[in-house]
Amino acid sequence: MRAVLMAGGSGTRLRPLTCDLPKPMVPILNRPIAEHIINLLKRHNITEVIATLYYLPDVMRDYFQDGSDFGVQMTYAVEEDQPLGTAGCVKNIAELLDDTFIVISGDSITDFDLKAAIEFHKSRHSKATIVLYRVPNPVEFGVVITDENMRIRRFLEKPSTSEIFSDTVNTGTYILEPSVLDYLPESTESDFSKDLFPLLLEKGEPMYGFVADGYWCDVGHLDAYRESQYDALHQKVEIDFAYEQQKPGLWVGQNTSIDATAKIETPALIGSNCRIGPGVNIEAGTIIGDNVTVGAYADLKRPILWNGSIIGDEVHLRACVIARGTRVDRRAHVLEGAVVGSLSTVGEEAQISPSVRVWPSKKIESGAILNMNLIWGNTAQRNLFGQRGVQGLANVDITPEFAVKLGAAYGSTLKPGSQVTVSRDQRSISRMVSRSLIAGLMSVGVHVQNLEATAIPIARLVVPTLAVIGGIHVRVHPDRPDYILIEIFDSHGINISKAKEKKIEGAYFKEDFRRSPIPEIGNVNYPSQLLDLYSVGFERHLNVQAIHNSGAKLVIDYAYAVSGAVLPVLLAKFGCDAVVLNASLNQMSMSAAEREGLLTQLGQVVEALKANFGVQVSANGEQLILVDESGMPVRGETLTALMVSVMLTAHPRSAVVVPVHTSGAVEQIARRHDGRVIRTKANPAALMEASQTNPNVILGGSEEMGFIFPQLHPGFDAMFCIAKLIEMLTIQERSLGQIRSELPRVCHKTYTMRCPWTVKGALMRHLVETHANEDLELIDGVKIVDRYTDSWVLILPDAGETLVHVFANSDDRDWVDANLRKYRTYVQEFIEQQQGLELPKAESAV
Repeated sequence: MRAVLMAGGSGTRLRPLTCDLPKPMVPILNRPIAEHIINLLKRHNITEVIATLYYLPDVMRDYFQDGSDFGVQMTYAVEEDQPLGTAGCVKNIAELLDDTFIVISGDSITDFDLKAAIEFHKSRHSKATIVLYRVPNPVEFGVVITDENMRIRRFLEKPSTSEIFSDTVNTGTYILEPSVLDYLPESTESDFSKDLFPLLLEKGEPMYGFVADGYWCDVGHLDAYRESQYDALHQKVEIDFAYEQQKPGLWVGQNTSIDATAKIETPALIGSNCRIGPGVNIEAGTIIGDNVTVGAYADLKRPILWNGSIIGDEVHLRACVIARGTRVDRRAHVLEGAVVGSLSTVGEEAQISPSVRVWPSKKIESGAILNMNLIWGNTAQRNLFGQRGVQGLANVDITPEFAVKLGAAYGSTLKPGSQVTVSRDQRSISRMVSRSLIAGLMSVGVHVQNLEATAIPIARLVVPTLAVIGGIHVRVHPDRPDYILIEIFDSHGINISKAKEKKIEGAYFKEDFRRSPIPEIGNVNYPSQLLDLYSVGFERHLNVQAIHNSGAKLVIDYAYAVSGAVLPVLLAKFGCDAVVLNASLNQMSMSAAEREGLLTQLGQVVEALKANFGVQVSANGEQLILVDESGMPVRGETLTALMVSVMLTAHPRSAVVVPVHTSGAVEQIARRHDGRVIRTKANPAALMEASQTNPNVILGGSEEMGFIFPQLHPGFDAMFCIAKLIEMLTIQERSLGQIRSELPRVCHKTYTMRCPWTVKGALMRHLVETHANEDLELIDGVKIVDRYTDSWVLILPDAGETLVHVFANSDDRDWVDANLRKYRTYVQEFIEQQQGLELPKAESAV
C-alpha cells in the first residue's frame, strides 16, 4: 500500500517557527513531525510514500532525499504554480495511485493503529474511510457523525459553538480507493472535507468513519506544538526517540558534555554535541536540540530549544520555544509561551514577556523589555562599535561572514585604491577573522598591507610610516578570553573617532558597499622589517647608554603573547640581563585564574634570582603588571601612581593623562613635581586623543588599559614601558619597592552593581539634579567632589555592560567607607524605584 503524505502547508498559525520551515519539518523531540509520521507508516509496513509539497519544498526533499536512510521509498509531487488543496494535489498524482492508498497529514502527532483502520476499510468495502478521534473541544476541527454501522451521515467543517453535534472529529487521515478521485476535476483546487466528501455523501458512495484509539494532536498552533512536545516527552504517545535513554526519563545524544554540578529533573531530552555548563538547572519537561550550548547557572523550566541555539550564563527560560541558531545572552529572561524565531539574538538582561512572538533574524537589545510581537524591524539595532572597537563572542558574534561584511563596510568609507594595514595576535581565531576582513577590504578596491601576527604597539607605530590611511588590529579581548576585539586606527595609529565609527556602522547596516570590477580588486602586500622600524623609534626615545650601564636583571613573563617574539630581541641590543618566561606562541587564551598563577610564579622567580623587578606582559603588548624586587605585585592604582611618579620625577612641570576614575594620588604626586593631571573619559580612544592633543604630556593611561608614551606613538605600549622603567630606575637610583613606599597614602575603593540599561540615563540625571553644580564634575559619569578635602565619589555607568561603578577616593579611610556605603544604598534604591515605575510603561514603549 502507498501513503500520500500531505506536506504542503505553510503553518501560518505556527509563525514565527514556520517562516523559513514548512510545518511538517518543525521538530518534535528533535525530529521533524514528518519523520514521526514516516516512522508510524513504517511500523505498519507502509514503505512507499509520496509527499505532496508546495511551501519550501526543498527543505523536505533535502532532508529525506529518496527515503532510503529512513527505511522507506520517497517520491515527491510539487505544486509548482498554485496550491491545489488537500484533494487537488492528490488528484494531481492519480496515475501513481492504482490501489487502495492512505492519505495522512504531515502536521499531526499520532500513534493510531493504521493496520486496524485499513482492515476496517476493507471489511466495509468502503470507498473512503475517515479516521476519526474523540476530542473534548471539537470547534477547531471538522465534526463527523456516523450511524450505528459507522457509515458517515453528516459532517461539518470547523463548526461554531452552536453548531456542534458531535465530539468525533476528522483527523486528516483517510483510506481511499483510487476511483474516488474520478469525482475531482483536473488541475483545480479542491479539498477533501469541503468538496470531495460532501460529493461522495451526495452520490451515496460508501463512506465510513473509523474511530481510532491512542494519541492524536493536530500541531496547528503554538500551544498545541508545546503540548505535543511535552506529551511525547512524557511518553503519552508512542513515537521513536532519537537518542538512547541514559536513565529512566532522560534521553541524551552522543558527544554531549554535562557538567557534574548541573541538576536535571526527568523527563528531559538533550541532543547530541551539546555542552551543559556548571550549575545549570534543567527542570522536567525540558527539550534541548543538537549542538546546543547552555552557559553556567542557566535556569531552564520546560523550554524547547532547537538545534544550534546558544544559551548564556544565568539565563532564565520558562516554557518557551527558542528556534534554530538563536542566541540568548547572559541573564536574559524568556517567559511562558514566548517564541523566538530562528537566528535571532536576545541581548543581555533583556526580557521577552509571556506569549510574545519574535520573528526570525531579529535582535533584541540588551536590557529591553519586549511586550509585543516583533515582526518587522528590530527593537533597537545594537551599535557595531562599543567602548573599545568592535567586540563579540569568538566565532559566534565575530564570524568570518561578519568580518567580511565589516571589512567591506570600512573599505566603502575610504576612496578606491586606499591602503590600510591589517594586523593581529597569534591566535588561530584572529588569523581567521583578519583574513576575512582582508577579503572584505579587497572586494571594495582597498589595498592591504598585511602585518600578520604583530604586537599592537608595533602596528600603531608603523601606520604613519607606510603611507596608509588607517589600520585594523584583531586580537583576543584582553579581559574576556572568549571574545574577539577588532580595533580600527586612523592614519596616526589612534583609534578612529566616533564620527568615523558611525559612517562605518551606516555602511554595514545598510549594506551600502561598492563592488569593484576585477581590475580594481585590492592587492595584499607584506611589509618587511617592521621590527627594525619599531626598534629605531624605540631607541630614539630612550637613554640607551643608561640602560647599557644599568646592569639590570629583570624577569619578563610574556604570558604566551606575540610580544614574546619582539621584546627579547630589543632588550638584547641594550645588554639587559632578561630572564624570559612563557614566551611560546602556541598556548591558547588563558583564564584570569591561570594568569594569576603565572604572576605568582613570576614573583617567586624574581625573588629567587634577586632580580631588580619582574613584569608580566598582556593584551598583545599593551598592558603589564610589575613585580618588585621582593616578589610582590605592583598593580591597580598603585601601578598607575608609580608610573606617574617615575615619569614626573624625570620630567617635572609636565602633564600626565589619566581616566576620570583614577586615584587622587596622581594629583598629589603632580603637586610634588609642579606637574599637571588631565582626566579624560574612561575609554582608550579618549586617553589616546588627549595624550596627543595636549601639550607637554609625557605619560598617558592607567593600569587597566596600559601606558602611552606620546613621543613614541599614540597607543599603549608595555614593551617600551619596560625599557623606560629600566632607564628611569637606573638614573634615579631607586628600586620599585622604594618608589612604592614614597607614594601618597590615598584610600581608593570601588563597588560595582547591576543596573539595567533603561535606568542608567535616569540615574545620571537624578544625581545631577540632586547635587549642587559647584560640587560636580561631568567628564564621564557624575563625580561629586568635596572641595575642602579633595575627596570625591564617582558614579560611572559601564559602557558595555548592565553595570554601574561607584568609586570613592579620599585620604580619610573612614570618609571613603561611609560615602561608599551611602552612595551604594542611594544608587540601589533609585534603581529599584525606577524598575518599579518603568515596568508598566514598557508595554507601550517597546
